[in-house]
Amino acid sequence: MIVLDCNAAIGMVMETSYGRALGMLMLDGEEAIAPNFFKIEVTNTLWKYIRAGSLDMENAEKMFRATVALVGSFQDDEDLLVEALAEGARLDHPVYDMLYFVLARRHAATLFTLDQKLQKLCDENGVNCVYLDKEF
Repeated sequence: MIVLDCNAAIGMVMETSYGRALGMLMLDGEEAIAPNFFKIEVTNTLWKYIRAGSLDMENAEKMFRATVALVGSFQDDEDLLVEALAEGARLDHPVYDMLYFVLARRHAATLFTLDQKLQKLCDENGVNCVYLDKEF
């Protein structure tokens, strides 16, 4: 099972080199899960691309649908928030990233993220995470 975060999913849909690498690591039929917050984070990221002029609304909508389609099931944020807050405070890291961290830990899943600080936190705290080196 995979926990897919926003930056990994967008990288996969945009077919960046990192996104393609993550796509190749997913086993055929392997389930990907994410917190409900994922949809908000994806939407906000796409808005940033529109704002920067590197994406138009029509393509942003297509990317939103493709990105959300990568996730097989969404988990209730409410069930994750208190634990994510505690981990964010303990590890000095934003709660929205800790939603993915906590979800991966709870399901003994592998977190797919391109966030190197989050990758390091996972490694230091026994949460399974795919690590892609900068030199990839």
